[in-house]
Amino acid sequence: MSITVAKMQMNEKGKPAIRTSVCSASIPRLEEEKEESKIKKAEFVCPRTQLNLKEEKHFKCTVFSVSGSLQSHLSIHTVEKPFKCAMCTKAFRQSAHLRSHLRTHTGEKPFKCTVCSKTFAVSGSLRRHLRTHTGEKPFKCSVCSKTFSVSCTLRTHLRTHTGEKPFKCTACSKTFAVSGSLKSHLRTHTGEKPFKCIVCSKTFSESGSLQSHLRTHTGEKPFKCIVCSKTFSVSCTLRTHLRTHTVEKPFKCTMCTKAFRQSAHLRSHLCTHTGEKLFKCTLCSKAFRQSSHLRRHLCTHTGEKPFKSSVCSKTFSESSSL
Repeated sequence: MSITVAKMQMNEKGKPAIRTSVCSASIPRLEEEKEESKIKKAEFVCPRTQLNLKEEKHFKCTVFSVSGSLQSHLSIHTVEKPFKCAMCTKAFRQSAHLRSHLRTHTGEKPFKCTVCSKTFAVSGSLRRHLRTHTGEKPFKCSVCSKTFSVSCTLRTHLRTHTGEKPFKCTACSKTFAVSGSLKSHLRTHTGEKPFKCIVCSKTFSESGSLQSHLRTHTGEKPFKCIVCSKTFSVSCTLRTHLRTHTVEKPFKCTMCTKAFRQSAHLRSHLCTHTGEKLFKCTLCSKAFRQSSHLRRHLCTHTGEKPFKSSVCSKTFSESSSL
């Protein structure tokens, strides 16, 4: 699709302006720009496409304050991508987008946070980061009024209201509300564990699991109970612990009236109904309904006796033998 700029025309103020032949959006001449910029900043939206060119805003307007903005705007009416990356096959409609992309190859991060000195490849990433310092959360949920610092987090949150799960696993058809959850799930099919511990070389399928594991080396326990001050290395362990104070038992058996504080306890209990033995010994053919029973059994293979008498120092493979 070819795009031309029509001849000079008079704008609504009776001053010369440039108009695009595609959508009639107009820009003032440079002489007028200087004068107008002292009064107010122009708003940027094409009346044909209703496309907003001002980041993170939602207005409509027809005027461009500089000719460069018009040229960038014209590219949205075509599929042409004239700015090609010399290092890969990607192409872009705007030169600014190409410059940002090139930093993924060079590793350049020219945008620096004045608070913590962290650097970023894109100015938008710096703006979002600054909100972690200011606490600003400009994006508000129209359903529950919860606020967010990033617009994409709001979009993800809205799916908790709509129930939308647009990300589908190609292996088992399970769906997810967040693309990151799908990526993590896919590793259950591929067996991939890209996150490696620098201390013991153990690998994990999720970065969060690696972070939790690292605390077994450092001894760090950042999650503290507000009731009894007990600390934990994993947040989910703290949540489970809090139920000892609230007596909450959210995991209910569908076959009887029993309820449990932990989902693992419910799974073990369900085996009493089904007769299933989920925990299998890798050294022999025995299987058990509870993981604790399997752990005790493994001592018969290893010869380990972890339970020690405080009276005579004799050791046992089971606590009941003390």
